[in-house]
Amino acid sequence: MADADDDGYFGEDVAARYDSGSADMFRPEAVDPAVDLLTGLADGGPALEFGIGTGRLALPLAGRGVRVHGIDLSRAMVKRLRAKPGGADLDVTIGDFATTRATGAGTFTTAYLVFNTINNLTSQDAQVECFRNAAAHLAPGGTFVIEVGVPPLRLLPPGQSAVPFHVDATSWGFDTLDPATQAMSSHYFSITGDGRAEHRAIPFRYVWPSELDLMARLAGMRLRDRWQDWDGTPFTGESRRHVSVWEKAS
Repeated sequence: MADADDDGYFGEDVAARYDSGSADMFRPEAVDPAVDLLTGLADGGPALEFGIGTGRLALPLAGRGVRVHGIDLSRAMVKRLRAKPGGADLDVTIGDFATTRATGAGTFTTAYLVFNTINNLTSQDAQVECFRNAAAHLAPGGTFVIEVGVPPLRLLPPGQSAVPFHVDATSWGFDTLDPATQAMSSHYFSITGDGRAEHRAIPFRYVWPSELDLMARLAGMRLRDRWQDWDGTPFTGESRRHVSVWEKAS
């Protein structure tokens, strides 16, 4: 996983405004369906979150009685998690979730990786290793869940490489995509209170649903379910994202 410093691309400057900048994803209508599904998949057993961050899903999942362990590269993000009610009670291992083991935690009934975070692994090899790492943590019959967008290449006319995803009076963002390498970068521009312009870019690697299925097979898992969202809306050719569940062989 590419990183800009010890916290990757999620250092203190990002962690300090992460929750407010992603406020829509913290709304109950965004969180509750995910927690409902993950609670059901945990089925009374422990859950492992890759990229636990500030605890958007881990904390309410723990509130349902699920024992949650997390892996995250960013100490700054985990520090924010620790400051929240219940955050100090969660076990978190610092490291790259493609390869880091949650030592001493035993096996899990479910592992999950949400909010496009699989794309933070910027090579196919790292994404493959992530699936292998998930499978190594799972008990037989355990599940691995990923929520990620479908690559928006249909929005690119010939000769264009950028797709906007946010525009308002003081900030805007767009993704640049390379169809030859599947390299992708998200660019964030904002105007500060004193009129200065700020730019931040984060590299990603976009990945197709069928490619994820092959990665799962290499790790000894098979696709069990795929939906458009956490509520179970059927996945179609028009879906802009998917929630996929793979099951480890029992």
